[in-house]
Amino acid sequence: MTTKRNALLLAGLLVGVIGTGTAWAHGNVTPTAVETKGLTPIKDAGVTLDADGWAAVNPYRQSPQRDKAVEVGASAYNQNCAACHGLEAKSGGIAPDLRMLDEGDAGDEWFVERVRHGAVRDGRVYMPKMADYLSQEALWAVRTYLDSVHVEE
Repeated sequence: MTTKRNALLLAGLLVGVIGTGTAWAHGNVTPTAVETKGLTPIKDAGVTLDADGWAAVNPYRQSPQRDKAVEVGASAYNQNCAACHGLEAKSGGIAPDLRMLDEGDAGDEWFVERVRHGAVRDGRVYMPKMADYLSQEALWAVRTYLDSVHVEE
C-alpha cells in the first residue's frame, strides 16, 4: 500500500513540476528576426502613414505582393506568435484566436494598437510590444497571413 501511495505521490509531483514548466514556457518566446526581402518597404507602399511612420491600413492586402506577404507572414507568425496564439492562428484558449480578427480597416486598427503597444494588465505583460522587435513590413505580413486564415465566429 505504501509503495502504491508513494508512486501516486511521485506521479503527482512530476505532473506538477512538468505542468509548471509548461506554464512558464508558454509565451516566453524571444522574438526572431523576419526576412522581408521581396516586400515593398512601408514608406514606399503608397499608403498614408501616421506621425510615427506607421501605416493605418494593411499595405499588402490589395497589393500584387499579397501572396509573398502571406508567405513571409506565415513564417513570421510561426516563429513569433504561435507559442501564444496557436499553430495556424488556432488559439488553445489562453490568447485570442487571431483567425477571428475583424477583416479590413477595423481589424487593422486593433492589430496596430496591439503590436505597437502590447497588452499589459495590472503590471503583467500579456503581449509584448512586437513593434519593438519586428519591422513594420514583417508585422503587416503577419496581418496579411491572418487575413488569409480568417474565419467567422
